[in-house]
Amino acid sequence: MSTPTRDQVHAAPKVLLHDHLDGGLRPGTIVELAAQIGHELPAPDAASLGQWFAESADSGSLVRYLETFDHTVAVMQNGPAISRVARECVEDLAADGVVYAEVRYAPEQHVSGGMTLDEVVAAVQEGFEAGMSASGGRIVVRQLLTAMRHQARSMEIAELAIAWRDRGVAGFDIAGAEAGFPPTRHLDAFEYLQRENAHFTIHAGEAFGLPSIWEALQWCGADRLGHGVRIIDDITVGDDGSVELGRLAAYVRDKRIPLEMCPSSNIQTGAAESFAEHPIGLLTELRFRVTVNTDNRLMSGTSMTQEMFGLVEAFDHTLEDLRWFTINAMKSAFLPFDERLAIIEGVIKPGYAELIAARP
Repeated sequence: MSTPTRDQVHAAPKVLLHDHLDGGLRPGTIVELAAQIGHELPAPDAASLGQWFAESADSGSLVRYLETFDHTVAVMQNGPAISRVARECVEDLAADGVVYAEVRYAPEQHVSGGMTLDEVVAAVQEGFEAGMSASGGRIVVRQLLTAMRHQARSMEIAELAIAWRDRGVAGFDIAGAEAGFPPTRHLDAFEYLQRENAHFTIHAGEAFGLPSIWEALQWCGADRLGHGVRIIDDITVGDDGSVELGRLAAYVRDKRIPLEMCPSSNIQTGAAESFAEHPIGLLTELRFRVTVNTDNRLMSGTSMTQEMFGLVEAFDHTLEDLRWFTINAMKSAFLPFDERLAIIEGVIKPGYAELIAARP
């Protein structure tokens, strides 16, 4: 089996479960929206601003990394701006070969301009629908509503997710600093969502270790793990190559709990040294429910094509491997079963079959 080219990876159908709306803006859009509201940027034009985002995200300074979001969130405080960002997000994903995506953001971060939470969700949905229409049906996109772990609005955001779940919102998430802000702080929101038969994922096991993953699963009932990369801490590889799973890692694998893995982002935050050393390699070999994601496309200067091609280069993955990642993700989506199956059987499998048949 030959190693796929970058063009083949680009052409392959892709599924994205972990992507932040405020982490994926076009630099040119930020410049234009900032000018409209008089927001001062650290660079004057799209090219230099894009460079500033890349350098800041790679600086090793958490303070500087977080500053990047100050600028993207600042220009997303009115309906037209939010809708534009959402529409362009869908257009960019469709152009990258993504056929299904769940894009997350925290509505509470977009109300300083006077919008209500409900109006924020409506503006995002308007943009998503415009983007999907412009793509000619090549992509399906749903919202994930995120609550910030260090705030106290998770129940409010959970109720918002339920209010919108038949109108474009697929689920709920919590994000933000893991250390000091365990998911159990928001237990009432998770219990409410479970009573409502709703879907949710939890950022866990990225910057913090196994206790964060354990709480997310065993106390809060997460359907998926946002990142989950630190599950590797519960796996021991012997000098002879033998592998032993601890009880938590075994549970995650046995229960087929999806891991929303974001290699480039993890390298930036120090969770991994490189693609080749990223735990996704071993976790894939051990057949955990691994999915591949972008996290913040602007800050990481990445795309689904780039993430998948990085794995091809690091691990010699084939088109069959990429199809496995993609079907894993589609199986794990917060979409009704029949809709997931229709995309797997009608889009993903035929798309990969065509690429595999054309392979030299």
